[in-house]
Amino acid sequence: MSDSQDVVDYMLDLGRNARAAARRLVAADTGTKNRALLAMAEALEAARPVLARENAKDLEAGEAKGLDAALLDRLALKPATIDGMIEGLRQVAALPDPCGEITDMSYRPSGIQVGKMRVPLGVIGIIYESRPNVTIDAASLCLKSGNAAILRGGSEAIHSNRAIAECVRQGLKAAGLPESAVQVVETTDRAAVGQLIAMPEYVDVIVPRGGKSLIERISNDARVPVIKHLDGICHVYIDADADAEKAFAIALNAKTHRYGVCNAMETLLVHSDRAASLLPRIAEALAEKGVELRGCERTCELISARPATEEDWATEYLAPVLAIRVVNDVDEAMDHIDRYSSQHTESIVTENYTRARRFLAEVDSSSVMVNASTRFADGFEYGLGAEIGISTDKLHARGPVGLEGLTSQKWIVFGDGHIRT
Repeated sequence: MSDSQDVVDYMLDLGRNARAAARRLVAADTGTKNRALLAMAEALEAARPVLARENAKDLEAGEAKGLDAALLDRLALKPATIDGMIEGLRQVAALPDPCGEITDMSYRPSGIQVGKMRVPLGVIGIIYESRPNVTIDAASLCLKSGNAAILRGGSEAIHSNRAIAECVRQGLKAAGLPESAVQVVETTDRAAVGQLIAMPEYVDVIVPRGGKSLIERISNDARVPVIKHLDGICHVYIDADADAEKAFAIALNAKTHRYGVCNAMETLLVHSDRAASLLPRIAEALAEKGVELRGCERTCELISARPATEEDWATEYLAPVLAIRVVNDVDEAMDHIDRYSSQHTESIVTENYTRARRFLAEVDSSSVMVNASTRFADGFEYGLGAEIGISTDKLHARGPVGLEGLTSQKWIVFGDGHIRT
């Protein structure tokens, strides 16, 4: 499928099919959706040899193209990865169904009863790279929340994604749901992405999952609303009234628990009253783990660190690199965060309740924490069961996006022959 018009027609067909499927999913009850998810899990279990064979094709092609070891690792469908996909389907099946939930019912002076009902968004387009297991994550969350999905994975995982898509179709068919409720784009032509993000008549929202360049392109070119985050420039501020042991443990965990994740700390801010006593110990522990330190002038006077540049404060390293700045008070810390943060996650370490409340109220990020590692900014840790991604947008969904984030609300009204006078 190389002709551009063929790709456009193909994507329009997917869109029409998804819109029709979304209409049927609205009427699907929780039991039916759960049966589909559990049938998908059974299909994956039975298809292990097929998944391994198709994934081997992607890995072989990836090696031939010179993909690096980290990318090949993300691409691999190891037995443990398939175990995780199966368990993920079962976990989503066990989650409460948000669809149809009615809240905030109240009587108005006119006698009508007004409230809100939670409903699916409709059709969700998800664009992602590398990891074929995202196909199952996205399919399960979209289906459980009552949405049809069009999934466009990376070309490097095309064989794996096609094999997984077949398991998804089997699950949908077993539950009596339309197989077009979850469609995996089967062309690797990049024109498919451009078409997917330009079909507002068929697609209600786009969720891009991948590197910054992909998300920037989608955000700039889409004619459909996008749920996204570009960077995870997360900060931890150690306050004058911080508990030293808590500060040490949180700083170390936030940076070194995992490096290549969006909720890892990228900048450490330390109150000047605590810098001399805390920074050398923290720096020694970070150095033992191979973390490169880049600091402001006052930081470099206290520990061994490279002088930080303006670019360092605005960089998501996703690597064992940390920027450190000494500040005079919480206001200077919040000013720094306001200037450089990507509005993902920030944390304050303090025993001062008033200062903690100020930080919670005034820092404008999707997750703001007190005495906790930024690594907790995660759908599973927040009790969502699973997440489609983390949004730094302010409208509709913010922070980890789980089942509820893939729904909206509509007003509902009950009357008994009421007319407005």
